[in-house]
Amino acid sequence: MTAQKDRPHTAPSPRRTRWLGVGVLAILLSGCAGQLPPLPPPAPGPYRLGAGDQLRVLTYNDLQLSNSFTVGDNGQIAFPLIGSLQASGLTTHELQALIVDQLTSKGILNRPSVSVEVTQYRPIFVLGEVAHPGQYPYMPGMTMLSAVALAGGYTYRAVTDHAGDVRSDAGGSGRTIEGRVRRDSLLQPGDVITVYERYF
Repeated sequence: MTAQKDRPHTAPSPRRTRWLGVGVLAILLSGCAGQLPPLPPPAPGPYRLGAGDQLRVLTYNDLQLSNSFTVGDNGQIAFPLIGSLQASGLTTHELQALIVDQLTSKGILNRPSVSVEVTQYRPIFVLGEVAHPGQYPYMPGMTMLSAVALAGGYTYRAVTDHAGDVRSDAGGSGRTIEGRVRRDSLLQPGDVITVYERYF
């Protein structure tokens, strides 16, 4: 009976090693969204303005002081005869009161009547595994799923039950928070949604 020769040990090829490494990395990355903490729901109360919001200010009986404005990156609007006003972080009613106060204190109008409304909210961004990643207009009551629908729907590789969301502070502090949102989670203007890729 002849002894069976031991088969020589062969090291895996560099190509196989590379693909094994990619596979392990893919498995690790596929859990990134699930490891994010749930994003807290939007704070209760009236909406607070932020950079990029478009406003209509109507000053009754004075067309010169009625116009459309965009909240700048510095959080301000340039109002006629008054100058720069800080709008970011205020509600529409608070900005309305500020304009009335400035018009009165500067002697521009006596007992002015002013209204402020948002005509277009700052956009949201949908990235990752959707048909058409990009910037989309925000609409009140928008959910993660409706944002994905605007972006053309999921790709066949997408994780469909949750996504990542980066939300900026509307008050202009520059703070951001990142977390996980579900399909029915309510979004806020300026949210950046990332739909992740699944690897199985």
